Amino acid sequence: MKKFTNLPSDLVYEAALGFAAAHSNLVALNEDPLFVRRKAPNRSKVALISGGGSGHEPLHIGFVGEGMLDAACPGAVFTSPTPNQMLAAARAVASDAGVLFIVKNYAGDVMNFQMAMDMMDIEYASILVNDDVSVDSGGHGPGRRGVAGTVVVEKIVGAAAEQGMDLAACKRLADKVNACTASMGVAFTSCTVPEAGVATFEIGPDEMEVGVGIHGEPGRRRASVRPAAEIVDELMTPILKDVAAKAGDEVLLFVNGLGGTPLLEQYLLYHEAAQRLSREGLEPVRSLVGNYTTSLEMQGASITVTVLNEELKSLWDARAVTPAFKT
Repeated sequence: MKKFTNLPSDLVYEAALGFAAAHSNLVALNEDPLFVRRKAPNRSKVALISGGGSGHEPLHIGFVGEGMLDAACPGAVFTSPTPNQMLAAARAVASDAGVLFIVKNYAGDVMNFQMAMDMMDIEYASILVNDDVSVDSGGHGPGRRGVAGTVVVEKIVGAAAEQGMDLAACKRLADKVNACTASMGVAFTSCTVPEAGVATFEIGPDEMEVGVGIHGEPGRRRASVRPAAEIVDELMTPILKDVAAKAGDEVLLFVNGLGGTPLLEQYLLYHEAAQRLSREGLEPVRSLVGNYTTSLEMQGASITVTVLNEELKSLWDARAVTPAFKT
């Protein structure tokens, strides 16, 4: 293992110190318990709180700021943050408008967020993001995983909250965005958790994991590496089936790097995915390409499609000023 670390056990904390220093104009760091919040919280609106295991940067701390999250809690690498982190973060940024918790559908996240919510003395609601179509709803633990579609939820609902939408309406909007968003990924390599020091899973030099999770969980199948056009078609078929888009619909097309895939290849994937959308009579009127929900240094990528309407397009275009996302 070759990684930039001092003590692997200190990596998340020391990286958080660096992140907060690098973006001190936008965010502030609470060291104990560990969370990142907006430097100047807007206490007249619904507060959006999210979090998850570290190793997926910029998710979630990179999206703290105007028009997206009010606070985010980083856990240990690939490990849920603790309930006291979430509770402290909520209390630090909440107002009388209430708190919306954005939770990815993983057992640890669901359990710990629920424990935090059970201790809340502020009005709250939550949204469970489960956009990963590589897993059937009843076939893998708690069901479909929350992956790169979480960014779409955080951006659109963050804009709505910034504009003054109330808590119940933010919750309904979040559920709507989640329902019209689907993602699926593929990986050529594993990744190495610093404290483990070994690859998360073994994969051959000519193999790929189709439907991989963002922690290295297995997907639909192990297959031989094929041309990009064929890989994209395999990812897009279940995505388009899930969102049930109709010819003439407008969509957001989001190609997400998992940490080790260069932009050159990500743009190739975008081209192939856009071609597939065109063949289906769908128009990608909004786009996002880059590393937004990573898995440490994993070589791979995911594709996300969100079906849009005029309201969702307007909210996607609304002002956001965060370390990792600006419009």
